[in-house]
Amino acid sequence: MGQSLRKLFDSFCTKEMKVLMLGLDAAGKTTILYRLHIGEVLSSIPTIGFNVEKVEYKNVAFTVWDVGGQDKLRHLWRQYFSNADALIYVVDSMDRERMGVAKEEFQGIISDPLMLNSVILVLANKQDLKGAMSSSEVCQRLGLYELKNRRWHAQGACALTGDGLHGGLDWLASTLRDAHTWGASVRF
Repeated sequence: MGQSLRKLFDSFCTKEMKVLMLGLDAAGKTTILYRLHIGEVLSSIPTIGFNVEKVEYKNVAFTVWDVGGQDKLRHLWRQYFSNADALIYVVDSMDRERMGVAKEEFQGIISDPLMLNSVILVLANKQDLKGAMSSSEVCQRLGLYELKNRRWHAQGACALTGDGLHGGLDWLASTLRDAHTWGASVRF
């Protein structure tokens, strides 16, 4: 009976999670953040530093840290890794030329000791554009299929229309809620 009451109580409580949103410059991180936060697309300029907003979704309060992705800022990403429950890595699905750089940065993030327990959501953004890489091609190019003992999901998305964003958040909310409801570490 105690277990049933805990499940019922947990279903009404909002869980709070720290989420890092990283990716190369111009991938669409800030557009995604504000689409999720206020439901609109805002005009934005390249992020110098970070934006942080709370996004509430299905009884999970995500505190999302959107950190600038310009080359000169990427060395600062590590300062945000501590206590991150999840990583949302945003990829510009049209930017084939920089997929090698996107992979190198991604692999560096997920192999950092501070990020080993974080679940990973990859958003393959700009799926509305003709010629965009599919989410499975993005997965292959980032090396996601080779990941062992990590919980990850890739989702095709369009920041401008919101397509795919809620599918990604569904997975993230469910995965984080399940891991924390049972008192488990997010290690998989």
